[in-house]
Amino acid sequence: MQDAHDPYAALRNRDFGCLLTANVIASLSSEIQATAVGWQIYLRTGSAEYLGYAGLAQFLPVLLLALPAGQLADHYSRKYLLMLAHATMTLASLGLAALSYWHGPVPVIYVCLVLAGCSRALAMPSRGSLIALIVPTEQLANAVTWSSSGFQIANVAGPALGGLLIAVSDNIATSYIVTALGLCTCIGLISTIRLRSLPPNIEKRSLQSFLAGIRFVKSTKLMFAAITLDLFAVLLGGATALLPIYAKEILHVGPKGLGWLRAAPAIGALITAMFLAHRPPMRRPGVALLTAVAGFGIATIVFGISENIYLSLAMLALTGATDNISVVVRGTLMQVLTPDSMRGRVAAVNAVFISSSNELGAFESGITAEWFGAVRSVVGGGIGTLVVVAAAIFAWPDLRHLGPLHQIKPEEPGAE
Repeated sequence: MQDAHDPYAALRNRDFGCLLTANVIASLSSEIQATAVGWQIYLRTGSAEYLGYAGLAQFLPVLLLALPAGQLADHYSRKYLLMLAHATMTLASLGLAALSYWHGPVPVIYVCLVLAGCSRALAMPSRGSLIALIVPTEQLANAVTWSSSGFQIANVAGPALGGLLIAVSDNIATSYIVTALGLCTCIGLISTIRLRSLPPNIEKRSLQSFLAGIRFVKSTKLMFAAITLDLFAVLLGGATALLPIYAKEILHVGPKGLGWLRAAPAIGALITAMFLAHRPPMRRPGVALLTAVAGFGIATIVFGISENIYLSLAMLALTGATDNISVVVRGTLMQVLTPDSMRGRVAAVNAVFISSSNELGAFESGITAEWFGAVRSVVGGGIGTLVVVAAAIFAWPDLRHLGPLHQIKPEEPGAE
């Protein structure tokens, strides 16, 4: 019981510290690059539709490659696969830097974004399955919470630093070079991590084993409910892709303001993550999850109609705070319920859901904004999120009665 209430238990693990630091730097670098790409594309095209295509270019590789990457993660070294993923992202960043410096054609930017999507497809199953090979089972919830905190720290600093780099540098290429240097640092940190040894995975590689992760998630009702709820909430309610439009045309705050708009959700999420790390486990995480997603939808609606920068920042911070509750509940469920031999494939399924909500959500936001305007797109998405919550309450009644996460028993593969 003492370990369960120790907020710093996972941080005392040297290898988890290296992994957490590498993940923070990788997320920081990714946010710098995302801020630069969004601003560059909108300046050169002036089109919300083209902002949406940026999300689509990064989503399609994850959709096509995440499941094969999960299969690889269950048969080969997850550590080295993650290092390879960061090397691939480094190449994409250097390509974007070259295109920015020499004013290359806009379509080639999307080629680099596809390469970045390939990196994400390879990284997400490997990164998502490494924590359980480093920390003991009783520390998994604590490790997931600190991982979420680190991610939010990066999401606070990354967009702000990205906006600052755009504002003070003569060329957006500077942002991409900083991204590449950060990723090289990640590769060095990950190379030092020592993992718990696992017995060889003797499962025969076949179509059946390839699809095992999908079957496991589908048959594990609590995990499926949490993932699906998050998918549709962020898919419909996400406004991140349209922030360049809000910064330039609605709130009139320029690139520095764009950086803070992108950072605001992470500020709210970081505060929430730190609070969760220092309190006992949630007694009713299912109710907390449903309430948080509903709050996400309401905050999105208010942000959509706001023309005041301070109210907009507050609402974006609230979306981050509520989304972080979903991240912790979903992430802990995945770590607790998944057997070691399937972590890569289950993490790959989760990666597809996350990318569907983020990148495909960006595409959806860009297209609907082109058709109906940015404000109607954001407000309509927030309303859609509330509809999803109402549907989830009736579709998965067990979610409302979900007890403390640390008391959940692991699922067996193939259990129905």
